[in-house]
Amino acid sequence: MREFESLAELFKYSTKKYAKRPAIEFLDGSQKYTFASFEEQCRNLTKVISNFGVNPYDKIAIFSQNMPNWTVAFFTIVAYGRVAVPMLPGLTENEVTNILTHSDTKVLFVSKKLLSKVNEEVQKRMSLIICIDDLSIIRSNDESYTCDGQIKYPEPDDLAAIIYTSGTTGAAKGVMLSHRNLCQNITASWYTYHVRKKDVFLSILPMAHTYEMSIGLLYPFSRGAKVVYISKPPTPAVLLPALKQVRPTTMLTVPLIIEKIYRGSVLPTINRSKFLTWLNGWAPHLLAWMVGRKLIKTLGGRMKFFGVGGSKMDLEVEKFLRKAKFPYAIGYGLTETAPLICTAGPKVTRLGAAGKAAHGVQVRLDNVNPETGEGEIVTKGPHLMRGYYKDYTRTLSVMTEDGWFRTGDLAVVDRKGRYSIKGRLGSMILGPSGENIYPEEIEGVINNMEGINESLVIERDGHLVALVNVNDNVLDWDLEGGDKFLVEMDKLQKSIKDYVNSKVNSNSKIAEVEIRKEQFEKTATNKIRRFLYIGKKKENK
Repeated sequence: MREFESLAELFKYSTKKYAKRPAIEFLDGSQKYTFASFEEQCRNLTKVISNFGVNPYDKIAIFSQNMPNWTVAFFTIVAYGRVAVPMLPGLTENEVTNILTHSDTKVLFVSKKLLSKVNEEVQKRMSLIICIDDLSIIRSNDESYTCDGQIKYPEPDDLAAIIYTSGTTGAAKGVMLSHRNLCQNITASWYTYHVRKKDVFLSILPMAHTYEMSIGLLYPFSRGAKVVYISKPPTPAVLLPALKQVRPTTMLTVPLIIEKIYRGSVLPTINRSKFLTWLNGWAPHLLAWMVGRKLIKTLGGRMKFFGVGGSKMDLEVEKFLRKAKFPYAIGYGLTETAPLICTAGPKVTRLGAAGKAAHGVQVRLDNVNPETGEGEIVTKGPHLMRGYYKDYTRTLSVMTEDGWFRTGDLAVVDRKGRYSIKGRLGSMILGPSGENIYPEEIEGVINNMEGINESLVIERDGHLVALVNVNDNVLDWDLEGGDKFLVEMDKLQKSIKDYVNSKVNSNSKIAEVEIRKEQFEKTATNKIRRFLYIGKKKENK
């Protein structure tokens, strides 16, 4: 495995070594590059940017949905010494304004679909705005056209990207990632699972998130593998035909995707069949194996690595995947670590565990509770960010005195060095007797009930309250407020409460259930923005 010190070195190596091979393409072929044509496009585009006085370390933002030209924009920036500011397509206009202003962005790559979220005042401040769909110039500042912009071959510790994240805890932070940080993740990915040049990735997660950027973009690029993008949101109606056409060997997902497949397709199929129900009782491993083969066929028939990360996977779903011999892999990390901290490839997953420390990464637990073995995960190594942009105080607040990064995640570790995440320090609830209550574990029980879409457990007035969003067919919201609706609502709330309290320990019993009509607001990796709901009083949802 060739290890890289900068993304410029990666760019030069792969475009030369794999020149004739397909690199990135849209499913419909409307954007398509070999490694050689990709290199030429980036080289020509950086000349255009230089003409507008853009220099090394200047910030260039990418605001677009997934597409091959996203990768073109990214390497046009980082391979020539500039700094990328990737932005998630789901941002609001206000968030877009704040990020472009705070990051000191000079040039913007933006898709036609998202241009309306960039207000006129912000556009006027840009030296150059490029339409990422066809790489044409949308807008330029004549005063910036000086033709004196410079490029630079970046050093390992030079800044490569600033990635803004609110995570699940509040105000946005500009995470500064160096070339070394991102290259470290390429190496760690190789030691987790060996991608080859004949592998094919199907990309469905936002490219502006470090999970997809590092492992779904940079890693296959380093190995000469092909990445295919879908021009529409990956709904089941779009994704299933795409899987059949692409027949990917590798995919990266979040737990919500595989959990929805399990609860929305696998379980109902079993429950509708007397034979499958019988088989599930007498030979569950055989049934799981049969369903697993069917699932791989549905995913195109060639799946060898189905990466799951971004949040903790439900234990019941993971048990099924293990029995099914499905090639899932687990990863754990944060934007601040670009992102890998722990990994487990398909052959070494362990139920409920996030894996061992990734290659080249140091991990330990701090402030360990001697009774439970739980402590905060802290980490150190070449994967660790340079800090938060323009926020030295916040940077210091997440570092230990001896230079380790505090993740804010609580975990236990077994004798073989496998870490199992218990929950977030910020979401942990302290029980009346001082016991630690992890709402994520209670939510896992709720989410496995039939008809439940998602849930969130919070503390209110000293009691545990479950906020629950149900599937569309569970309640008829057109009848909301009517007597029949209220009876059905009461019955549903009681059934959820009784079921959950029969499954959890005495400290984790819920006192109240609230049914929500609307889905919860989420991050890019489909984690609920928990901080938006903690402390809120009861609402009519």
